Amino acid sequence: MNKSKLDPSQDAGKFAYHLRKLGRTSLIARDEKTKKYKITPLGEIVADFTKSLDEYAIKEGEGVFVRTSKLVMEEFDRNRIAEALIKEAGMSTKLASAIAEEVEERLLKLDVTHLTSSLIREFVNVILIEKGFQEYRHKLVRLGLPVYDVTQLINATDNSYQNVEAINKAAGESVLKGYTLLNVLPRSIADAYLSGMIHINNISSWILKPNELQHDLRPFLQKGFRSIQRGSVVTFDPPNTFEAAISLTYNLIETSRMELAGEQAINYFNIILAPFVQGLSKEAIKRTLHLFILSLNTLPSSKGWPTEVTIGVDPSIPKNFEEANAFGPNGKLVGSYGDYFNESQTILDSLLDIFCEGNTQGHVFTSNLIFNIGGKALKSGESESLLLKVHELSAKNGKPYFANLVPRWQKDALYFATGTRLASDWTKDWEIDTVRTGNLDIVVINLPRLAYEAQGNDNRFFELLEDRVKMAIEALQIKNHMIQDRRRRSLLPFLFQRIARKTYFRLKNASNLVSFIGLNEAVKIHTGDSLYGAGKNMDFAVKIIKNLSLHAKKLSQKLGLRILVSQVPSSEAAQRLAGLDVEKYGWGVVNTQGTKEAPYYTDLVAIPLEAKVSLEDRLQIESELHPLTLGGHLSIIELEEPERDPENLLKMTKKICRSHNIGVFTYTRSFSYCKRCRRGFGGHPQKCPNCKSTNSLTYYSRQSAKYKPIKYWTAAKKATIGKRVRYSV
Repeated sequence: MNKSKLDPSQDAGKFAYHLRKLGRTSLIARDEKTKKYKITPLGEIVADFTKSLDEYAIKEGEGVFVRTSKLVMEEFDRNRIAEALIKEAGMSTKLASAIAEEVEERLLKLDVTHLTSSLIREFVNVILIEKGFQEYRHKLVRLGLPVYDVTQLINATDNSYQNVEAINKAAGESVLKGYTLLNVLPRSIADAYLSGMIHINNISSWILKPNELQHDLRPFLQKGFRSIQRGSVVTFDPPNTFEAAISLTYNLIETSRMELAGEQAINYFNIILAPFVQGLSKEAIKRTLHLFILSLNTLPSSKGWPTEVTIGVDPSIPKNFEEANAFGPNGKLVGSYGDYFNESQTILDSLLDIFCEGNTQGHVFTSNLIFNIGGKALKSGESESLLLKVHELSAKNGKPYFANLVPRWQKDALYFATGTRLASDWTKDWEIDTVRTGNLDIVVINLPRLAYEAQGNDNRFFELLEDRVKMAIEALQIKNHMIQDRRRRSLLPFLFQRIARKTYFRLKNASNLVSFIGLNEAVKIHTGDSLYGAGKNMDFAVKIIKNLSLHAKKLSQKLGLRILVSQVPSSEAAQRLAGLDVEKYGWGVVNTQGTKEAPYYTDLVAIPLEAKVSLEDRLQIESELHPLTLGGHLSIIELEEPERDPENLLKMTKKICRSHNIGVFTYTRSFSYCKRCRRGFGGHPQKCPNCKSTNSLTYYSRQSAKYKPIKYWTAAKKATIGKRVRYSV
């Protein structure tokens, strides 16, 4: 009666009349046990015959045509629907035929002569939902962007420093993100991501690429390498000059950029290349390095952004390299790297000159310089001039990062400029654990959400934390399986090329990071005071991270995965998770940074950069947390304007390295670039100090781990930049 749109109170007689007619003609029969009617074998024959008449009439008339996804017109055939259900959803033949018949029946009632395959798919999905077949519907859903979203993407390019290729990238990433959430991740993990319990880094490339890679130049300097590009193989012989070695390094970065979602790093840069500069003048070395750094600036990553490269340099020869075989021109052994101390210092000195000159010549380099400081560098007077020069660069634009390798727990540690850390903590072999491997990816846990749900109950908080850690690690497990599959299908040819019978990228040694967001806010919600408050709130923060580490370590041993806890920055996660919590709990409950229009959680450091605490207190708190987050961390020291004295900065660095457990840190200096006169300046002046122009300046500062033009910052971070506490060092 419902399907026939009959009213039970008015049409009962009419309905009963037809029911009796069908019964007398033996098309339906009453089941005495269930008291319900069922169709008879004769009724099924008549029903099939009437459908056949409908189909015949359509074919003999104008017919119904479908515009398919292949952009061709085909006559409608319900068998195509059944075939799709069997092939795409894995449905049984009988059920697929029944669904296809119902779809056909509904479509024919539309009275249209042209259909589209997407409209038919929508009808199929509606029927599947009505019948409770959610698992089939997830396999059939069409992935992509609505017309409105594509229009917004196109219109947004004039407000972005990306080009039109970004539209292509964003559209493709949307499809892959939807596919990952619907068909790869378990429903519980996908829902946790969508609801804001966790954040999955690089979700659009989760099933395709590792995140970060620490290169090792030595095997390529010794043997050369092959690059497979669009089906053709390009071979690079072992370099015979410094210029050729730098060219090979550039090609190495260029080739691997499409197979990585994030940062590439080349540590021991000045040590490994030292044998190639023997006998060269500093001017020749600078010329070659300057062209290399400039070329990296114009090299796009797989996401369309400039390729981010971390260059790690050492002012002294690390212990692991003192007696290690050195490879020079044509891949020949030329002694040990300990023999090339002077050459390594010349390369480092030249690099620092290039970065310092770039600040006055208007070059805003995308390359990131990490200065590795061990105990030997602090004791040796030979490194003092280089230490002072790198702090001159810090005073100008804050670009260098400083890896503190003095504490025992920092033995053999290597960093990316993102704060990601690798050390000899997995196999205990520094080489296998730190180079030719990297970070597979990161899952971020929303700590404030745990505090909202626990409502002050410690046991409940840590139960929820354990549950989130399990979710995060399950997602990372899935990524491991997916990358293994990409390897088997030869879709990552550079990363998994064979070198000395081993793959270049050591997947089993890559870190899988469980990170967190909003530690300060979670502590404040749960205890009533912030992380840096007068109470024992720091104890609760330490307890959170120790619990995280304990669960991660247990599952790491059980699964054989290198799982580490980290506190690496993520502006996207900080803003997305805070926004979702505001929607869920309202402003009367949530505690965030930023503004009501643009809230975010603390992500870059443990203490918000806006918090009014002394520099010593800030460093002390970070010192407690860095040794607990062995997967990565980063401390930021915002500098007060005008330019600080480099000697004072050097004294501060020495103090941090000798007296604190800070793993890696950087000084942040705001600076500007004038497009008209092509020069850089410290601070954010209202007009160019040189040409006096008021509309040609681009302002820079560190939004998260990296520098970025302020006009392209997230709205949340942009709203609070003026509130950051700056220190007079």
